[in-house]
Parts: sequence; C-alpha cells; structure tokens
Amino acid sequence: MRIKRTPFSYRLPGRKIRSLEEFYDVISLKLSLPEHFGRNLDALWDVLTTDLKGPVEIIWEESAVSKRAMGPVYDRVIALLADVEKERDDFHVIFR
Repeated sequence: MRIKRTPFSYRLPGRKIRSLEEFYDVISLKLSLPEHFGRNLDALWDVLTTDLKGPVEIIWEESAVSKRAMGPVYDRVIALLADVEKERDDFHVIFR
C-alpha cells in the first residue's frame, strides 16, 4: 500500500512578481532554494528537478498580474514549470 504524503505547499504572491528577477527573489525565498541556485531558468530547472524535496504544490496567486507585468518572459517561466510537472510526478503548480 502506497502512503500518500501531504505536499509542501508554497504560495507565490503575483502582485510582488513583476519581473524575472522578482520571480527569482520570491521563489528562492519561498522554496528556500540552495545557495548554489544560479538565478536563471536552467539553474531553476536543476534545483526544481533534483534538489527540492517533494511532494510540492506551488500556488501562484494573482498570476494574471505577473503575466501582464512580465510579458513574454512569463510564458518561459510557465513553460519551465510545466516541464517540471511532466518530469516529476510529485510537483504541481496551480495558477489563480
């Protein structure tokens, strides 16, 4: 019998994420990313797929605010998070 574990749940405040740098600031703080996190999308992929203990649930609140402010880079971040979801069966992102 498989034991279901409660996910670590992290809330990202969309109103505070208006640029890629602010996204890195918030996600680093909320998820307590390691010191070696390089603040780029490749490094984010590495820590989310190998270093972060799961199960993980990320709730990006007011994500539409971030989307408007970040422009096309928002789509790159979302694509990376979707790829992490495909890679890990214990990682999930909710957009509100």
